[in-house]
Amino acid sequence: MSSVTNISQSIKPLHRFSSPINFTQNQLLLKIPNLNLEKLGLIKRRAVARFSEEAASVSQSDNSPFSIQLHPISTEDQFNRVVNQAHQYVVIVWVAQWCRKCIYLKPKLEKLAADYHPSIWFYSVDVNNVSHKLVARAEVTKMPTIQLWSDGKKQNEVIGGHKAYLVVNEVREMIENESSSL
Repeated sequence: MSSVTNISQSIKPLHRFSSPINFTQNQLLLKIPNLNLEKLGLIKRRAVARFSEEAASVSQSDNSPFSIQLHPISTEDQFNRVVNQAHQYVVIVWVAQWCRKCIYLKPKLEKLAADYHPSIWFYSVDVNNVSHKLVARAEVTKMPTIQLWSDGKKQNEVIGGHKAYLVVNEVREMIENESSSL
């Protein structure tokens, strides 16, 4: 293996002061000739202030949330109220605490919920915390299962046993396809 023999003129002064063993950013800044640390600090403060102003203007102009927590359903009565009183679509995400794919998928579905908020509500049901009768009634056999319900009837479902982005895309397609059929 050959060592580096050509060193750029702009970094030659740095090369003699640094070694891979004891190299730190502070050492680099102290060794650069003609570096004005006060000017560097001023540039940094201006950049942070500009970024903060831009972030504030974006958050003021866009009131939509980044993600929305899935509303938990913990009883059969609560499930019945949600699906029977929904004259719009609701998404029910069936999960289990022990399911790693469910845990990984949850924040992605919360972001998806923000995209459809407030026209479609997203709920989460932990199969370990509800009756087996409810799980059987919803015909859930695998975790995670994402179902689309309207007027007390299951319209469609996605069983998410593969990569999260694929599941999210399938759920999005399911919602769009069912919404367009109205």
